[in-house]
Amino acid sequence: MSFLLVAGLLAPVATPARQDASPPNVLLVLADDLGYGDLGCYNDQAKAPTPRLDALAAEGMRFTDAHSPSTVCTPTRYSVLTGRMAFRTGYRGVFTGAGGPCLIEEERPTLASVLRDAGYRTACVGKWHVGMTFFDEEGVPIHRDGKEAVQRVDFSRPIAGGPLERGFDSFFGTACCPTTDWLYAWIDGDRVPVPPTGVVDKSPLPDHPYSRDCRPGRIAPDYDLERVDLEFLARSQAFLREHAAERPEQPFFLFHSMQAVHLPSFAAPEYQGRTQAGPHGDFLFEMDAVVGALLDTLEELDLAKDTLVVFTSDNGPEVASVVHMRQDHDHDGARPWRGIKRDQWEGGHRVPLIARWPERVPAGAVSPEPLCLTDLLATCARLAGASLPSAAAEDSFDMSAVLLGEPEAGGVRPFLLHQTWTNRLALREGRWKYLDHAGSGGNRYDRGPLQAFALDDGVPDAKAQLFDLDADPGETQNLVLERPEIAARLKGMLDATVAIGRSAPAH
Repeated sequence: MSFLLVAGLLAPVATPARQDASPPNVLLVLADDLGYGDLGCYNDQAKAPTPRLDALAAEGMRFTDAHSPSTVCTPTRYSVLTGRMAFRTGYRGVFTGAGGPCLIEEERPTLASVLRDAGYRTACVGKWHVGMTFFDEEGVPIHRDGKEAVQRVDFSRPIAGGPLERGFDSFFGTACCPTTDWLYAWIDGDRVPVPPTGVVDKSPLPDHPYSRDCRPGRIAPDYDLERVDLEFLARSQAFLREHAAERPEQPFFLFHSMQAVHLPSFAAPEYQGRTQAGPHGDFLFEMDAVVGALLDTLEELDLAKDTLVVFTSDNGPEVASVVHMRQDHDHDGARPWRGIKRDQWEGGHRVPLIARWPERVPAGAVSPEPLCLTDLLATCARLAGASLPSAAAEDSFDMSAVLLGEPEAGGVRPFLLHQTWTNRLALREGRWKYLDHAGSGGNRYDRGPLQAFALDDGVPDAKAQLFDLDADPGETQNLVLERPEIAARLKGMLDATVAIGRSAPAH
């Protein structure tokens, strides 16, 4: 079996670019810590209204089996941009503060560089979080997390390894989590125009169960923790308007990487109290409104019909938001799945994914096709008529036929790969999901607030897990001892794709 898998993955697949339509503009909107059950179009019991995203789903295709490559942000963002699972780099964890260097290798093609080489203008607005290099006064690279590292930064020096060196023509955003980590300052291109001058003062900020994640880092005087997503929105709108005015014939790729709805839930004042679902519900409502404003801008500029819009999330919902939203508002951001952010169970990585391209992507369609966000690179390259180096995008499958609703387009992926922030791995083939570890792979369910959600899967001492998602979508019964032949086969497939270094056929 492993020999056949190796042969299949190394054999290149001919995928000539379509010539029956002009290349679309691409607007990729990546929400942060948004769960499968946080949107009304995925969860009829959701308590925070999301009318714009529900409408987007009605106008395009809604995927019900889409997955983030990882259960946390940094590895997912690496994988979205490179089409490669981040565990293959050996990196574990996430960047904070001045952490780096850039996780994306210098010569590696990215979604941005592939589209730019195909003639696209490329822009990134928002959270980067894939690492970059700040320097101290002596010009020594700072590759450390934490407040002390931020205090050493010489902000008069350009930043290396950021979006401008990984395929983007322009960038405005933040190094890491915009309202959580140790550096609260805007980066414009490769500079911090207004450096931090003080430490975050939490006293005027909202105080509620969803506000605890704001670390006491250094903050710039022009940085408003309650208006981060509105600043990102204004910058993306400015890019779209400038592009439409000055380069209307050139396609664009805009990666809008949101802060929402990562904790702390700091909705802008004009969105506070707008829902009956508390501060996090208000933040969800603001996120929906931001997406709606981006869509309205496309309409205003007559760009909507020529733009592929993809909306998705980098992983499942955060612990505190799930625990308190369940308790206080009867809202489950992971519904109907077991697990949350950091967990290998479905709730940690099964995410919303909505795609709209008028007259090309069927309106009102619902696709059960298994998909990973690594697939965005091969898919967008195909639609753009871009060439993709055969050795690149090792875990990216071309899903364009599924996206366009072509007959008999299913069955693209033979399996899905999953990883946690500690690089624990899982593999899903059809109905069968194999976790090559015990427990969630992320959160602790033997203590703290998650103890109330712990389940006995029948074999608590097993070192691996096997679930039949068709019969048991809640992953409540571990069948690893009952079906050892299936577990062994999936384990062999997982080991083989790790050893080979790819899961997708050569491009």
